[in-house]
Amino acid sequence: MQAPVLALLALLPTLPAAAPTGASSTPEPAPTLLSWSEQMEERDRWLEKRHLMLPGMMRRHGLDWWIVVNEEFHEDPLTAHVAPARPYAGNRDIFVFIDRDEEGLRKVALSGYAEESIGRFFESAKEPRPPEKALRELYAEHPPKRIGLSIAGQRGMTRSLTCSSHELLSRALGPGATRRFVSAEGLIEEYLDTRLPEEHAHFAALVHLTEVLARRALSNEAVTPGETTVGQLRRFLFDALWAHGVGTWFQPDFRVQRAGERGATSRGFLAVSPEETVVERGDLLHLDFGISYMGLDSDWQKMAYVLREGETDAPTGLKRGLENTHVLQDALMLRAARPGRSAGEVYEQVMGEMKERGIEAMVYSHPLGNHGHALGPSIDFRSRPRSPGGRPRFLRPNSWMSIELNTAIAVPEWDGQKVFIMEEDPAYLTDEGYRFFRPRQETFYLIR
Repeated sequence: MQAPVLALLALLPTLPAAAPTGASSTPEPAPTLLSWSEQMEERDRWLEKRHLMLPGMMRRHGLDWWIVVNEEFHEDPLTAHVAPARPYAGNRDIFVFIDRDEEGLRKVALSGYAEESIGRFFESAKEPRPPEKALRELYAEHPPKRIGLSIAGQRGMTRSLTCSSHELLSRALGPGATRRFVSAEGLIEEYLDTRLPEEHAHFAALVHLTEVLARRALSNEAVTPGETTVGQLRRFLFDALWAHGVGTWFQPDFRVQRAGERGATSRGFLAVSPEETVVERGDLLHLDFGISYMGLDSDWQKMAYVLREGETDAPTGLKRGLENTHVLQDALMLRAARPGRSAGEVYEQVMGEMKERGIEAMVYSHPLGNHGHALGPSIDFRSRPRSPGGRPRFLRPNSWMSIELNTAIAVPEWDGQKVFIMEEDPAYLTDEGYRFFRPRQETFYLIR
């Protein structure tokens, strides 16, 4: 392991806890991230371990072959996680995994161009041949009963095979093989929802950076009450991402709640505020933000209160709302969630507790990992056992979840107006429930 990686691992356990308020504390420094070349080297080490897990996964899902096809300018979302995380500029790159039982896993790459990093993980010809001929030879040598493809899945990562590539595989392997094509959805979900211990420290650094940038955006560094617009805040975060050499998988969103104004809704949730919205004193400001780094995605929501003249803290009614959201977090993370429990059971228990406590709540938590809205069991209304077409989805040990939820409360200081307190934090699953990667928001960030 290279020195920069060791330095990062040594740093993470001693990172200071988040300060309770954003305006009155010294900004926390951002963590040191790896260079692009260091990231690729580390991810190659992860790939070695992921490939070792594949035979067992393929057998659990009844697949003899698994094929992933990447197309130039139309990259498959699996490619960077089944092959070296490099740019692929060939017309079409085909990655074939063959379970040979006692002989082990055979991995063959039929690439548009010879590439040295691919050759370290796959059988790969220095002079690429037409893929149709190579596929026919593999089929004759290792005739499969079931060939898993990214087809017929419910999510983009599980239905990513294009019609053109499907036709190529059908033409190359023949009608007999085409009848053996099946969806690899189950395998893809398990593969992407299985976390490696080596990923943990790097994801913790990613979440830490997400927090640092979010706190900057929800502070007087970025906000001048009465002047700053939502659009300016969004651009502030885009520029901060660029400065740190990281990307994002969705644009930063802000929601403004204001006394005397009922916020618009979208799909049952408080809607994102228009970019021309000016942040005013007395506003409750909400940020939804995520970062992409090392082939991993974070997802993060926090709230700030813009102090009125003479105020030193948020109104008591708003603070009670945040306390209710803490109760909801604890119910899900500490009392309901356990490895092996179904997401539906967790959801029902949490919502049952909120009903008993008289707290109006919504839970819409989803897996995190290689994608922001990752594969795996989500904890939301769709996971209920009685949901139409639903099936039990069980929580995997050490998996990551975006604990995304909200509570609503009538705020006396706002003449009984309903206010939503929305939080979202990445967490990892232990035998005792979920644990945050970073301390949760105990008080509102304050903008002066």
